[in-house]
Amino acid sequence: MKRDRLGLTGMPEAPPADLSMVALTVALLLLIVTSFATLELQWAAFFSSQAAASIVEFLAGFAPPDTSLPFLTKSAWATAETLSMSALGTLLAAGAGIVIALPAAGRFGPALRGATRMLLNVLRSIPELVWASILLIAAGLGPFAGTLALAFHTSGVLGRLFADALENATPLPEQSLRTNGATPVAAFFYATLPQILPQILSYTLYRWENNIRAAAILGVVGAGGLGQMLKYHLSLFQMQRAATVIIAMLVLVALVDAISFALRRVLTR
Repeated sequence: MKRDRLGLTGMPEAPPADLSMVALTVALLLLIVTSFATLELQWAAFFSSQAAASIVEFLAGFAPPDTSLPFLTKSAWATAETLSMSALGTLLAAGAGIVIALPAAGRFGPALRGATRMLLNVLRSIPELVWASILLIAAGLGPFAGTLALAFHTSGVLGRLFADALENATPLPEQSLRTNGATPVAAFFYATLPQILPQILSYTLYRWENNIRAAAILGVVGAGGLGQMLKYHLSLFQMQRAATVIIAMLVLVALVDAISFALRRVLTR
């Protein structure tokens, strides 16, 4: 604290500058500048009249979408398949995530915590497309491999989120129940789980939204659903049918987003 001539306390001294934050900011700026310098970004070619004409000509091939009843029925079945893949994959991942989250939160010792954290890192660091490519060898073409791919990747994501929620939960209610004679399992279910249950449901719904998009993409490697239809019709240059599939994807994503948003609103009240 600084004192003036009369000995009175004045304004407090300014805190010292955090050099680590300054260094991090400078490093990020250097990374951004280096990225622009090393990448060949052809902005002039992208915004040229020739590029615009090519894009317009390409998009014109999608109109009008194929609205024949047999193809709409086929698209509806593929939409249901994509929805089922995402829902089942998310459900399996939520179950596996909460099981792995318990040791990952340190409830069974630091050694097991480190091992399960590493497992979660491996599961979520491998993208869904790579998981699907691996599982297609074992499970064959179709939605089963896609569902397992979503479950493996999402287990890593949800497991990490659930573990962090467990570590941030207030330990006093569970400790009080255990002090009064409750078993560890009962204390967890009656004291800790109710605290983190809204977070668990919110995280699960959010990942379900993401898995809808991922399930549509997984069809590119033969995992079924709308993605497989889109790849098939694009490869044959059947643009009007591809447009119908794309519209079905947009409608499905919008529907699931609306349902998930409404459920999250109910949970947060």
